[in-house]
Amino acid sequence: MEEFVGFNKIARLSRKCVITEKIDGTNAQIFIGDDGEFLVGSRTRWITPENDNHGFAKWAMEHKEELLLLGPGRHFGEWWGSGIQRGYGLPNGEKRFSLFNTNRWGKDRDIEKYPDDCPSICHVVPILRDGIFDTDMVRDALFHLEKDGSTAAPGFMKPEGIVIYHTAANILFKKTIEKDESPKGHMEKTNGQRDKS
Repeated sequence: MEEFVGFNKIARLSRKCVITEKIDGTNAQIFIGDDGEFLVGSRTRWITPENDNHGFAKWAMEHKEELLLLGPGRHFGEWWGSGIQRGYGLPNGEKRFSLFNTNRWGKDRDIEKYPDDCPSICHVVPILRDGIFDTDMVRDALFHLEKDGSTAAPGFMKPEGIVIYHTAANILFKKTIEKDESPKGHMEKTNGQRDKS
């Protein structure tokens, strides 16, 4: 007999969402095990200083003691700056690691649930809007980002776009300022660059 598969619950659209700036760099992660195991990854693989991705593994190993303050778990973020994608006008080879989990590391986090501050060597993706989802909120966030420039790198006037996190559905969506309607593969062919986000 065929195994029964139920239909998933459907999340309500009019629920809380958090809109952050989508930074154009390369996806990165730090894994810290309960036993102190420390691993560094890109979007698709574990990396090392010898087999690196834009110097992230080298940077992470050099700052391992500070990064261990993140605590056990997977800590995803964007590795971005000089020499990576848009570069954001950062000087002298400067690169930054911006954590995605604004609920845990953002300035408006629940202090009782997450008492620890973000390690000073890390950044957190900037929250642009926070509230009940509606399309006007998305358009407004994109409009201000395009008009005022990057929040992550003030003064940089070519930001990439936004990420919308819908909390009830526990899902992420992205929307870019340019070529948002083009499939990712098409964008890669037209501009000759690989999208690493």
